[in-house]
Amino acid sequence: MDYKQQVIHNTGGQSHLQLSLVNLEIKENSISHETQGLSETHLVVRRGKPFKVTLLFGGRAWKPHTERLVLLVRLGRLAQRIPVVFSEEWSNLHRWSATVHPRDRHALSVSINICSPVLSSVGVYQLLVEIETIRHKHTYVAGTFALLCNPWLREDPVYMPDDPLIEEYVKSDCGLVYCGTSANVQRRPWSFGQYEPGVLEACLALLQVSLQHQQNSHSDYISRADPVYLSLVLCGMVNSNDDLGILAGKWQGDYRDGVKPTDWTGSAEILNRWLSSKFKPVLYGQCWVFASVLCTVMRVLGIPSRVVTVFNAAHDTDHNTTIEEYYTTTGEKLNLSNDSIWNFHVWVECWMRRPDLSPGFDGWQVVDPTPQETSGGLFRCGPCPVAAIKQRCLSVLYDTPFLYASVDGDVRRLIVHNGQVVGQTVDSETVGQLICTKSIGSDSPCNLTKTYKGLKREQWHDPRERMVSMTFSSRSADVGAKSPSLEVSLSTEGLPVLGQSICLCVKVTNRSNHQRVLKENINAQMKEYNNNPEMTFWTEHNEVHIQPNKELTLHHTIAYSDYALILGNDSVVNAAVVIQDSVTNESILSAQEFTMGCVPITMEIEGGDSVQLKKEKMVYVTFTNSLDKPMRGAVLSVEGSGLLQGKKEARVGLLQPGEKIEQKVSIKATSHGTKLLVATLSHSNNSITFSRSYHKVSVM
Repeated sequence: MDYKQQVIHNTGGQSHLQLSLVNLEIKENSISHETQGLSETHLVVRRGKPFKVTLLFGGRAWKPHTERLVLLVRLGRLAQRIPVVFSEEWSNLHRWSATVHPRDRHALSVSINICSPVLSSVGVYQLLVEIETIRHKHTYVAGTFALLCNPWLREDPVYMPDDPLIEEYVKSDCGLVYCGTSANVQRRPWSFGQYEPGVLEACLALLQVSLQHQQNSHSDYISRADPVYLSLVLCGMVNSNDDLGILAGKWQGDYRDGVKPTDWTGSAEILNRWLSSKFKPVLYGQCWVFASVLCTVMRVLGIPSRVVTVFNAAHDTDHNTTIEEYYTTTGEKLNLSNDSIWNFHVWVECWMRRPDLSPGFDGWQVVDPTPQETSGGLFRCGPCPVAAIKQRCLSVLYDTPFLYASVDGDVRRLIVHNGQVVGQTVDSETVGQLICTKSIGSDSPCNLTKTYKGLKREQWHDPRERMVSMTFSSRSADVGAKSPSLEVSLSTEGLPVLGQSICLCVKVTNRSNHQRVLKENINAQMKEYNNNPEMTFWTEHNEVHIQPNKELTLHHTIAYSDYALILGNDSVVNAAVVIQDSVTNESILSAQEFTMGCVPITMEIEGGDSVQLKKEKMVYVTFTNSLDKPMRGAVLSVEGSGLLQGKKEARVGLLQPGEKIEQKVSIKATSHGTKLLVATLSHSNNSITFSRSYHKVSVM
C-alpha cells in the first residue's frame, strides 16, 4: 500500500478547498525510478526524471481557474516554488517543473508529475503544497523525499550507457573482494547490502554530519549536485580519523574491543551500528572494509562504483616512486624503511564525468577511503581519473602522484651485512603486478592492469618528468651494470593449504665457467598483508655445490608442526632465500610472498540457494578434519546478516582425523536481495581461525 501523508495545515484561515491527503505513490515511483528496496516507507527518486504525487481534496473539486496550486521544495535554505501547470510536454531537465496531464485530474484528486533538474543536489527534500486564491494562501506540509543521482539519464554526470553495467555497479547488492597475493588470488564475498533496512538512512545521514556540512551547510547543499564533490566528502567520512566517520582502522594487535576486520562480511551491519550509536566509529576496518562500505554508500546514492584490488600496492612515503626493502644475508627481511608494499590494497572506482578537468579524464575515478595520507588536510584520496594514472599526468586532481606510485613504482632490494650493502637488485615489475575487480555478471576476476599501466618511462613527453626519468634510469642502470653470474628464483610448489606441509622450490643457475661452493640461507616469516614481516618461524642453512653452467633445483619442506601455532586462514608468509658464493661473497636474493588457503566448509540449503522472503529453510553445514591428528575443542560457527539472529555454534571435544563436525541451522530472510552465510572452524589447539567459507543466498 502506498504511503499517504496526512497533511499539516500551516497558514491561512477558512477555505472552501481543503487538502486532506497526499499519496506519494511510493510503489509506482520506486519502480519507475529503479529504487525498489531502498526504502519501504520513504519516497526515493532520481534527479531529472518525473515522479508522481497525488493530492486528495476534501469537500469539493479543485478549480484551476481561481485556485492556483504551487509546490515548494526545500533542502536547507535552498528553496524553489514550482507552479503546477497543465501540460503534455516533457519536462525541462534544467529547472523544477510540476505538470498535470488532463487525464490525471479527477473530481476530488489530481496527480502531479514533479521533475527535478538533472543537476539537483542529493539529499532529503521537504515538499509543501500551497493553494492560492486572490484573497488567501494556504500551505500544507506534504512530506519528504530523497533525491539521488540518475545513472540512467544521459545528462547526469554519472550516466552509464549500458544496462548490464548499471546492474553490476549500482543495483547489485553482493560482490567479491580479491585478496591474498598475485600468485595466489583469493576471493572474499561481500554483501554491499544497500537494500537492508537502515542503510539508506545511514548514507543520507553521512552527508548531514560531514565536516563540510557542519562548517557551511548552505554551501554543502549547493555542492551536492556534483559527484566529484560527493566523492571527496564521502571518502573522508568512511574513516573516522578527522570527523564523525564510520570506521576506525586497526592493522595489528588486539581486536577484542571491536570486530576483527576479517570477520566483517557486509556493509549493512557496519552502517547500522554507526547510525544507531549516534555516529560513534565502528571498530575495526582495514582497506577492503573501508572500500566496500564506500562502494555501498556510492551505489545507494546512485553513483556507479566497484571495488578494485591492487596486488603489490606500494606505499611510497618519501615520494620518489621507489620502494626500498632491506634483507640480511640469511634472507630475513628487516624493518629499516618507512616504505612498504602491501600484498594487496583495495580501493573504489566511481564512474563520473570530470568537467573540472581537461577532456580525456571522464570515466572511472579512484577514490580511496583507507586513511594512509592526508589530502587537503583530511584523510582521503581521490577522486583521481584512472586515465591520469595511466598517462602519468601527475598534476591532475586529485592525488595522482600518490596513486601512480601505488601501481607503478620500482622496488630496490638491498642485502646488508654489518651496516654495509653487499648486494642489491631493482625490480620494475612487482608493484601493481595485478589489478582486478569482479567481472560483470560473473564471479570471475576482470583484469584492469592495462587500464592503469601504459606508457613506459622513456615515452614520457613532459620535459620536467623526462629529466626525473633519466636520473632515475641512470641509478637503475648502475645497479644492474654487472650481470650476475648467479641466478636464483624461489617459488612454492602448489598452493599452500593450512594443515599441510608447505613445499618451497629454489632454482640456482651458475653462469660461470667454474664450479662454485654456495651457502644457502632460506627462511619464512609471518607478516601482515600491509606491512613488513614480524616473526621468523622457520629457517634452514645449507652448503651447495654446483657445476659450471648448470642449474640446480633445491626442495624444502615446512612441516605443519612448524607453523601450526602461528599461521591461520588468510595468513601471509614472506619466504626469502639468499645464495652466497663462499669465495667471492657474491650474494643473490629471491623472495616470494604467499597466503595460506584452507580446507573448505560445505554448506547446502534444502531446495537450492534461492529462498522465499520470511520462509524458513534448513542449511546443512559440514567440516571434515583433514589433519593427521585430532582437533581438540573444535567449534563450527555459522552466521548470516539478514538470515540468522546471532551466531549458531556446534562443538566437538575431540575431532579425530577424517571425522566430521556437522550443524543444521534454520534460516529466514528478513529482506530481499543477496545474503551471505559465513561458516568458520576453530579449535583449541590454537586460537587462530582454521577455516572460513562463504555461501551466497538469493532472497526472492
